[in-house]
Amino acid sequence: MRRLDFTPEALADLVQITAFISLDSPAAAIRVSARFFATFDKLAFMPTARAGRNAGTFEKPVRGLPYIIAFELPDKITLRILRVIHGARDWPAGRWPEE
Repeated sequence: MRRLDFTPEALADLVQITAFISLDSPAAAIRVSARFFATFDKLAFMPTARAGRNAGTFEKPVRGLPYIIAFELPDKITLRILRVIHGARDWPAGRWPEE
């Protein structure tokens, strides 16, 4: 199993997403957060995903949610979560969505 590493941007994405959802439903925010971390764990065990829009990255949709986890595999033991992005965001190839 690979070691998970999160960029500051990925952590900020997670905080922003859960904070926004919790405004309407704290329980839903907890469920969404749990789904994210279940997906992170699955990726750490077996990192299967499509090629990312940015060179050297991969993208994994979160099952049942409109979010995409962008990650990279910098070495044989690490999976680095780069961003967690809503699928409806404008996300052109070669760069991250605008804030």
